[in-house]
Amino acid sequence: MRSQIKLGRIFGIEIGLHYSWFLIALLIVFSLSSEFHSSNPQWGDGVILSLAVATAILFFVSLLLHELAHSIVATSNGLPVKEITLFALGGVSQIEKNPTSARLEFWMAFVGPLTSAAIGGICLLAARAVGGAPSDPWMAMLLWLGYINLSLAAFNLIPGYPLDGGRVLRAIIWWKTGDADRSTRAAAKAGQAVALAFIAFGIFRFFGGAGVGGLWIAFVGWFLLQAARESYVQVGLAHALEGARVADVMTRDCPMVDGWLNLQNFVEQELLRTGRRCFVVVEKGELTGLVTPHEIKQIDRAKWPFMTLHDVMRPIRDLRSVAPDASLKSALELMSRDDVNQLPVISNGHLEGMLSRAQLLTYLQTHADLRG
Repeated sequence: MRSQIKLGRIFGIEIGLHYSWFLIALLIVFSLSSEFHSSNPQWGDGVILSLAVATAILFFVSLLLHELAHSIVATSNGLPVKEITLFALGGVSQIEKNPTSARLEFWMAFVGPLTSAAIGGICLLAARAVGGAPSDPWMAMLLWLGYINLSLAAFNLIPGYPLDGGRVLRAIIWWKTGDADRSTRAAAKAGQAVALAFIAFGIFRFFGGAGVGGLWIAFVGWFLLQAARESYVQVGLAHALEGARVADVMTRDCPMVDGWLNLQNFVEQELLRTGRRCFVVVEKGELTGLVTPHEIKQIDRAKWPFMTLHDVMRPIRDLRSVAPDASLKSALELMSRDDVNQLPVISNGHLEGMLSRAQLLTYLQTHADLRG
């Protein structure tokens, strides 16, 4: 779940929005407008719409604070956080490494619901301090934010992985057994059970007359089911990658092309003819960069006859690389973190080979087939 719209940085952490956020933001604004209109029609359309928008914005600020709490605990314990993304089902912190202990896992998970509960309590206390009537717009906003954040805290404590409650469950099992993989499997199974319960309840509510609300519950259940299954699969992937090195999987047959080769000729004579997806660019006997179909697609076809590979290649100085004796797990983490499909394998300044996502997937598929 990556951000398409960047909002800036907080505590060095990139904050962004996924396109699906706009859908849920509009739904919340419309829902609040309808709720405020039915309970307080005397406010007028302008006041209702303004209050709905302000309440929705503050709700998403509270979601962001929830995720920031996770991220701050992670970064303070040496776990880098790439970004926080707000999307249709809330927010997600992209923490690049797994917790190293059950204790850290527990606090990373628990601090999110704790933050939401604190925000909810502060809003309700503020509403009580204001002491206005329920028909007062400020009172209505504070009460809604208070109850929704307390509900968010309770929902996230449901013991289904990857919800925060599921991660708390994983931490407890990890602490009891000392086995991180076993705890992940158990928490993921619990998450699948919770997700199936959500789906069944949502379908029941839909046919019981709840309409879109029931379908939304079922959709949340489906999302949790997929996430729980992926978490379970990741344990198997970790075992498949254990002990494997980059040199075991990389290809040593790296086609080299001259950097001054015409782009049109390169596409016709090399790229389309061989079907290869990665070429090493060499100039005066030295490795200078890489070129893939991704770089070619960025160039207008009409310009191909007038450009060279030197013009479009990714310079070697800008590329991330790995050593032949690096673990496959670390290489996969690097590919995911930097969102790249190929990594040059370099030893003592010399190109030894190339490692691609396709090779990693083939390796993992072979292990999965043989282990049944």
